[in-house]
Amino acid sequence: MSTSLFTKLFGTKQDKDLKSLMPVVELVNKEAAWAESLSAEEVRQQTQRFKEQVAQGASLDSLLPKAFALAREAASRVLGERHYDVQIMGAAVLHQGKILEMKTGEGKTLTCVPAAYLNALSGNGVHVVTVNDYLAGRDASWMGPIYEYLGLSVGVILSSMDNEAKRNSYSKDVTYGTNNEFGFDYLRDNMKWSEQEKIQPKHHYCIIDEIDSILIDEARTPLIISGQSEDDSAQVLGAAKVAPLLTECEKNPDTGDYYEPDPLARFDRKAPVFDEHGDYKLDEKQKRVLFTNQGMNHIEELLNRYHIINGSLYEDENFEYVHYVTQAVKALRLYTADVDYVVAEGQVQIVDEFTGRILHGRRYSEGLHQAIEAKEKIKILGQNKTLATITYQNFFRMYDKISGMTGTADTEAPEFLKIYNLDVVVIPTNKPIIRKDYPDLVYYNEEFKFKAICEEIQKVHSTGQPILVGTISIEKSELLSVLLRRMGIKHEVLNAKNHAREALIIENAGAKGAVTIATNMAGRGTDIKLGGSLDARARALCGADASPEEFNEAIKKVYDSWKHDYEEVKELGGLYILGTERHESRRIDNQLRGRSGRQGDPGASRFFVSLEDSLMRLFASENLKNMLGRIGMQDGEPIEHRMLSNAIEKAQKRVEDRNFEIRKHLLDYDDVLNEQRNYLYKERDTILSEEHLLERVRNICHDISDEMVDQVFSEEKDDKKGIRLFEEMLTTFHLEIPPLPEHASAEEYKQKLREYLDKEIDDKVALTGEKAFNDFLRFNYLRQIDLRWQDHLTALEDLRDAVGLRSYAQRNPLVEYKVEGFEIFTEMLDGIKRFMAQTLVRVKITKPEQQYRQKAKEAKTVETHQAQGAFGSAGQGPRRVQGGGDTAPVTVRRQTPKVGRNDPCPCGSGKKYKYCCGRNA
Repeated sequence: MSTSLFTKLFGTKQDKDLKSLMPVVELVNKEAAWAESLSAEEVRQQTQRFKEQVAQGASLDSLLPKAFALAREAASRVLGERHYDVQIMGAAVLHQGKILEMKTGEGKTLTCVPAAYLNALSGNGVHVVTVNDYLAGRDASWMGPIYEYLGLSVGVILSSMDNEAKRNSYSKDVTYGTNNEFGFDYLRDNMKWSEQEKIQPKHHYCIIDEIDSILIDEARTPLIISGQSEDDSAQVLGAAKVAPLLTECEKNPDTGDYYEPDPLARFDRKAPVFDEHGDYKLDEKQKRVLFTNQGMNHIEELLNRYHIINGSLYEDENFEYVHYVTQAVKALRLYTADVDYVVAEGQVQIVDEFTGRILHGRRYSEGLHQAIEAKEKIKILGQNKTLATITYQNFFRMYDKISGMTGTADTEAPEFLKIYNLDVVVIPTNKPIIRKDYPDLVYYNEEFKFKAICEEIQKVHSTGQPILVGTISIEKSELLSVLLRRMGIKHEVLNAKNHAREALIIENAGAKGAVTIATNMAGRGTDIKLGGSLDARARALCGADASPEEFNEAIKKVYDSWKHDYEEVKELGGLYILGTERHESRRIDNQLRGRSGRQGDPGASRFFVSLEDSLMRLFASENLKNMLGRIGMQDGEPIEHRMLSNAIEKAQKRVEDRNFEIRKHLLDYDDVLNEQRNYLYKERDTILSEEHLLERVRNICHDISDEMVDQVFSEEKDDKKGIRLFEEMLTTFHLEIPPLPEHASAEEYKQKLREYLDKEIDDKVALTGEKAFNDFLRFNYLRQIDLRWQDHLTALEDLRDAVGLRSYAQRNPLVEYKVEGFEIFTEMLDGIKRFMAQTLVRVKITKPEQQYRQKAKEAKTVETHQAQGAFGSAGQGPRRVQGGGDTAPVTVRRQTPKVGRNDPCPCGSGKKYKYCCGRNA
């Protein structure tokens, strides 16, 4: 009652938001006549005047009414589409740096144009982020003519582009691209070996389309760039041979749970030892495998039987097989072909669970992809080592201003506010929604459900009403396709196996009598229009290469027949949405429903659910199926009841809460890494651009020699200080110095050591020239940063796994991770500095008789998201350093004896040389 009274008195949040936006719309509408009066040339001149005003200090808010009116007029002239008032409201929301919720079919692509135009006037660039290359290219070519009419330039970033093409696109006023490519380009830029090779400018303002998909669904796992690691295909194949011979623990048939030991048995000495009746337990919710004691013994026995290992599984050289067998069992039992992945062209290709598309080139991490390849008996590709990584949360938080749009964000408003500090504003539809959303029909099992679905499709199809059938996996879509073919019902299937025909299939999904089966409609970015697509009909008539004039003529010719079909389908009730299963997230279900009822069109939707669906089986009440079976639900009749609707809502809420915890957990840990990453990338940028790098490294040498003196003075007696410092300089820098005075002060010793170091350095610089030496130091500095950062990322991954166990000791794993992660990072920075100081002093300069150039090896990298990865790219290799001016070319050679691969690394890391600085030697 109090909430209701409060709402009546003060209004809802949506009411307040709309009230604040109405004056903006009125101001824009007042400028409409002014915008209409401008010629095409005057429009471009006005844009230049806007830019000058911004450069002189004018705020974007002060220009908003005229800029929005100008953008609206340009859209009307170029595309023949004039922004509705609700679209102007939406553009204002985007400009304010908020999230816009606008229903499907309301024109979000056009809505973002005024906001992008206004913010591009600052000259800092606007990034419009979409979920896939198809939409990025489509939106750039579709909206591009509007920006060009306004006098702005437009670019697009695609995964197939090379560096120069991307650099050109990033230089434009408005740049379209995918979330993956923007993130990967940032990581790649921070792996470049010269300032000139960087392509991505600073992060000023971004508009994220389908923001809930990108910042919520895909934010559970980070972006990763990886490089080739050691070949472990033999271990993978060995584990794949063992995995099928292991058995899952028995379950209680009444509850479906694994048998558990009696908790009171530990107090009874006579109680028999609990037998878990199996080798492992599966956690389908978390996709985990837990081995029992019996299972570990069985693994050891099988590995020895097949001569894969010798001796105990717990010996150092054998223990890694626990990981390989774990991944093999996961691949065998928890990852299913045509659901989680497809096998095509001799490769395992991952299917995006949110869009149903194939994630080309991506790979599961931690050896899981190799385990699936072994399971499917195809070529096993090597594992990858992390070279660079970042989460979407931390990447997008680098932008000065973020905004986004989607059809379903309000349900996630608290998370957007908490993680990104973004408010969600819901904008009403241009026309009222008249779609009928029927309650769910719940069946006892999948057999009854699919029988009912087929009967419903046949009934609806017989009337001519178009029907869109939504599934959540390729497997289910193909099963349904087989059933419909047996019934003689003509239909189209849209899933990851035929996404190339996506646009054509969706364009015709609203035609009379059309039956379309689609795997996940989230992020499809194409509206389904009743009667089919008018543009598609015109293209079929005039051809894809027709001129704009010919296309317009074709539109006129086919308009009457299309209008007739549109009205006929409208009379039949519009597009019917049939969901074959509830998704984990209600947002995805709402996106499917939102395909029907666009712009005031009629429509209907209904979901068919069975108690054997993954969502209900894993997250609904354990006793629900047993109870409903007992009350007679096993006869195939559906049940519509509020209790079942509540069970579905609670199951989805449980999944959403779990996924939020995963995202929050990921962000908590990545925030620690993010501070280190930002510091290191800043240092890397400084080294790339610093002209006098020699002085920086010289100062590091001085700091190390000063530390030597301080340490010797704290440990040694007076008569041994000079001798000890002589030995320390020889050990650390391989530098022989004249005898030091016996009874000098600490400052005198420091001054002497600095003089000897400076003389050694200056003599070498005199031979090469300062520029050549700076280039040599820059190459080595960057190489050390990159190599040690890669090792650091691996160390932090291992640390993260290790600290999880410390909760058993009543210690906070996150705090432990922060403290030890900082210590490891500090050690890494010290190691880099010490190596550079030693390199500067130890290196020997000789003039070769013939100059030569060492060819660099190309470093293949793999880009990964969702702990998956893989677009190949090549890194720039090192070049031999040459002097400038009159200085002859030189070769830099080491002064010290060659280090054996199994010797301790001279950098002081404590690792063997082959695992440290000699890794790429």
